[in-house]
Amino acid sequence: MKCWKLTASLRKVLPALLATLLGAVSLTTAAAELPLPVAKQGESCHLPHYEEPLRCVPVEVPVDYAAPTGDSLTLHVTVAPAFRETAKADPLFVLAGGPGQAGSDIVYLLERAFKRVRATRDIVFMDLRGTGKSGKLGCDSLNVSESVSETEQERLVKECLGVLKAPYPHYNTANGARDLDEVRKALAYSAVNVWGGSYGTRLGQAYARAFPASVRALILDSVAAPDQILGVWGGDAQRALEAMFVHCEQQPVCNQTYPTLRGDFTLLAANVAAGAVTLKFNHPRTATPDAFVLPYSAFAETIRTMLYSAETTARLPFVITESSHGNWKPFIAQLYAQSDWSNDAMAIGLTLSIVCAEDMPRLTAAIIADETTASFLKGQAVHLWPRWCNAVNVPAVPYTEASVLATPTLLLSGVLDPVTPPHRAESAMKTLTKAQHIVAENVGHGLSHLGCGPKLLREFLDAPEQKLDGSCVNEIPLPPFVINAAGPTP
Repeated sequence: MKCWKLTASLRKVLPALLATLLGAVSLTTAAAELPLPVAKQGESCHLPHYEEPLRCVPVEVPVDYAAPTGDSLTLHVTVAPAFRETAKADPLFVLAGGPGQAGSDIVYLLERAFKRVRATRDIVFMDLRGTGKSGKLGCDSLNVSESVSETEQERLVKECLGVLKAPYPHYNTANGARDLDEVRKALAYSAVNVWGGSYGTRLGQAYARAFPASVRALILDSVAAPDQILGVWGGDAQRALEAMFVHCEQQPVCNQTYPTLRGDFTLLAANVAAGAVTLKFNHPRTATPDAFVLPYSAFAETIRTMLYSAETTARLPFVITESSHGNWKPFIAQLYAQSDWSNDAMAIGLTLSIVCAEDMPRLTAAIIADETTASFLKGQAVHLWPRWCNAVNVPAVPYTEASVLATPTLLLSGVLDPVTPPHRAESAMKTLTKAQHIVAENVGHGLSHLGCGPKLLREFLDAPEQKLDGSCVNEIPLPPFVINAAGPTP
C-alpha cells in the first residue's frame, strides 16, 4: 500500500491531534502501535533497452530465511511509476522466465506489453536472487559452448560453477517467493498483482500460494504447470515442429519453395547426429576463421529456440533447406544469436540450482526413455542436466501436489509454443478456482505483447473477477514464410 510521506514533526503530533478531533483517547494508542510504513525510494536509473529513467531500489534479504540474522544479499528492483498521479494502490509485479532471466533484462516490455497497465499502476521488475544485478550466477566461459562437445561443455559448466561457490541450496523457487514478499513490504504495497512469463509463472503461482493475502490477481503467460518437469519438453517441441511443416504445406508459396522440407530435416538431423557436419566460417564475434564439428545438442537447441516465436519459425524452412544444400550461413547466424542471448540473459548457476533441486529429482527411467524418443531433441536436457547437477550439489526439494488457489487468474497460451503449450495451462487450472484461459492459434511462447494482448492485461487487472472476451487474439496472423535470403514473398 502506498502511504503519505509525513514529516517527523507531524508524525509526533498526529496521534494526539486525532484523539482531540475525534474525542477518542484510544486512537492515540492505536496510532502508536501501527506505525505507517515508508516505501524505500531508491534512485533514478537507466537500464538497457529502455530510454526513460526508472527507479532502482536495493532490497536486502537473508541468504537463508532460517537464519535471518546471517548472511544477506541485495536484490535489484526496478520500479516504473504509473503515468497518472492518482495511481492505483496495487502495482503489477513482473517475473521473468528461465529460470535465470532477470527482470532488469525485460524492461522493454514496458512498451510492448505493459503500457496500458502502466497508465494506472506502477510496474515492478525484480532481478531474482542469482540473476542480473542481484548477484548473477553466470559463466562467461560458456561463450564457446556452441562449438564444443557435450563432454567439454560439461567440464566448462562444472568448472565455472565451482568458481562461483554460491550457496546454491538457498537459490530456489520457495526463497524467490519469500524475496518477492520482502520486496512488496520494502515498497510499502499492501497487495500486488503478478505477471509471470514462462518460469515466472511457476514462481508467481508459488508466491500466491505462500502469501495469498499479498496477491490480488495473477497473469500467467506461457504457463509452467506445477506438475511440469522442466527439461521434459520433447513432445511439445515435436508438435511445434510438426505444426510448422503443416503450415508450410498449406501455404502454396512455401510448399512450392520447399517441397521436400520434411525429408530435408530428417536427413539433416541424421547427418549432424552422425558427426558428419563440419562448420567452416568466419567467427561472428571475432571475424577470424573457425571450424568445428557441429554438436547435435547445439543443432537441436537452435531449432527448438527458433520454434519459440512465429517470426523465427517462419525462417525455419529457409534455414533447414539451405543447410541441407550445404549453405550453413543462415543456421550459423541463428546459432550465435541464440547462444549470445542465452549467455547474456540467463544465469546458468541459478537455472541449475532450481532445476537440479526441483525438477531433475523427479525424473524416472521411464520418463528419460520416453523423452529420448519423443522428438528431434533426443532428450538432451534430461541427459545433460543431471550430470551438470553434480556441480551445484543441491538437495532435492520434495514434490508436493499444488494446493487449491482462489486468486483470480488469467492464463495465456499459444498453440505453437514448443515448451508451454495450452495443455500445460489446462493442467495448472485444475487447482485454480477463479481462472480463465485465453489461447491464441498463431502464437508461440509469449502472448502478452502481441495483438490485443496489452489491452487484455489492462481489462483483466481492472476487473479480475469479470469474464474476458479474448477472441481478439485469433486476429494475430501467422507471419509469411521466408522463401529466400531477401525474406518472404512481397
